[in-house]
Amino acid sequence: MVNPLDNNPPHQVVIVGGGFGGLYAAKTLAKAAVNVTLIDKRNFHLFQPLLYQVATGALSPADISSPLRSVLNKSKNTKVLLGEVNNIDPETQKVIVGDETIAYDTLIVATGAKHSYFGKDNWEEFAPGLKTVEDAIEMRRRIFTAFEAAEKETDPEKRRAWLTFVIIGGGPTGVELAGAIAELANQTLKEDFRNIDTSEAKILLLEGLDRILPPFAPELSQEAEASLTQLGVLVQTKTLVTNIENDLVTLKQGDEVKEIASKTVLWAAGVKASAMGKVLAERTGTECDRAGRIIVESNLSIKGYPNIFVIGDLANFSHQNGKPLPGVAPVAKQQGEYVAELVQHRLRGDSLPPFSYVDHGSLAMIGHNSAVVDLGFIKLKGFFAWLFWLLIHIYFLIEFDNKLVVMIKWAWNYFTRNRGARLITGQESLTQFGIGDRSSYTSTDNKLPVNV
Repeated sequence: MVNPLDNNPPHQVVIVGGGFGGLYAAKTLAKAAVNVTLIDKRNFHLFQPLLYQVATGALSPADISSPLRSVLNKSKNTKVLLGEVNNIDPETQKVIVGDETIAYDTLIVATGAKHSYFGKDNWEEFAPGLKTVEDAIEMRRRIFTAFEAAEKETDPEKRRAWLTFVIIGGGPTGVELAGAIAELANQTLKEDFRNIDTSEAKILLLEGLDRILPPFAPELSQEAEASLTQLGVLVQTKTLVTNIENDLVTLKQGDEVKEIASKTVLWAAGVKASAMGKVLAERTGTECDRAGRIIVESNLSIKGYPNIFVIGDLANFSHQNGKPLPGVAPVAKQQGEYVAELVQHRLRGDSLPPFSYVDHGSLAMIGHNSAVVDLGFIKLKGFFAWLFWLLIHIYFLIEFDNKLVVMIKWAWNYFTRNRGARLITGQESLTQFGIGDRSSYTSTDNKLPVNV
């Protein structure tokens, strides 16, 4: 294997993935004496923490997306390529993108994760997860279609099934989804329908452990549950889902088994590594954990390959406290910046201490004027936590126009309780009610394809 430290400049850095880890690695290398190639199968960076607001109609996909070329257009040493890396050759130091090969001296892999159904992949058809723009649009379609279908349904039992929303997983995503759907039913949509009372919607949040928001302090978990209950969400902990099929969710609570009829089931329970984890493991012989994440060294490199780094949700970094770091944006951001700094130090003949994550805290939005924030040294709840949550998310949005648009929309939503992006897109939504045909349907939602 060629040692990248023996190469003469320009040093070739290839970054696979334009999420938080890959993007911040590229930005940190913007003024370095290297050539950077960023490869992603999407042409935009997605601010995943706000995907649930797309799914519930508060924001549109373009509000939380930033074109990668626009973000990096002032980084003259950086080239952005649209494509999907399907293989790597660590011996010749090349990545394969379709029919093209791209040489690297340093490889940074940041391809993230996708939702996991713990071996029950057939559940995905009935319970979509939330990792991509398409996922959010599909969730939005199902949520708002449920209210439309309930409006037309005359059978009380079937109507109840349409107005029953089951969210599986009591982490931040599940909590935020449950709170947002409750606000839709109790406030935003309350005056929009004539045959149904949307406030009669039943929203269930299911968690297998003994409390929601397990990473948070217990008192904040209790506060979150109390706030959700006040919004009308039924929180059920120590509840395991054993089957999802034919609009029925089967639960196990202790020795008791229940079935819940629901037309809208949403998944927020688990994640697994992207397919690149398997490719890297096969090509380098490195270990993976049960979720498919690559077990990395203390400097985020792969054992035996000091010039290949894995960061973000794809990496299992357990050197800090014996447990893998959580798959959250701040971890990926700090890892991307660290690896970029390490590359520059190596080129100067120096090194860096092992990576160490600085945990600035955890946040979760519950509803209007309600959130929980755990900063370690201080814990916030209620209005001040909600305000802190807003400011932090505005701050970490990538481009100024995204910050401005989101801030304006949130201000408008705050005073009007209105969610202006309540579009139902996708042919399935139309044919379900016997409207239109595929050839005549087009999208007006931020110029994104509807057939996703």
